[in-house]
Amino acid sequence: MTGKGIRVAALDDIPVGEGIAIDKSVTGTGDDIAVLRDDDGSVYALDDTCTHETASLAEGWVEGGYVECPMHSSKFCLKSGEVQGLPATVNACPHRVEVRDGEVWLFPNEAP
Repeated sequence: MTGKGIRVAALDDIPVGEGIAIDKSVTGTGDDIAVLRDDDGSVYALDDTCTHETASLAEGWVEGGYVECPMHSSKFCLKSGEVQGLPATVNACPHRVEVRDGEVWLFPNEAP
């Protein structure tokens, strides 16, 4: 573990199948970070801006291990950020996230 992480939310603040955006002023990253809760309750983090066009992945649909961009339906793997559906062709950057005692901790720029 390289960093202590940033507490970004209570788990209950992120509805299953949805996400929240954490501002880059908090994360110290080049982009806001989307913290996404899959339909099985797992939590993942990716850069928030879709790599195809400027849309927030936190506002997308989260289901079955993927997030779908709300603008043109590009799909990204929650675990790796890998593109799973066009029109995006560039992967989204994943970040490590942990859930401890009902709190969500983000580790910006750390690989999951």
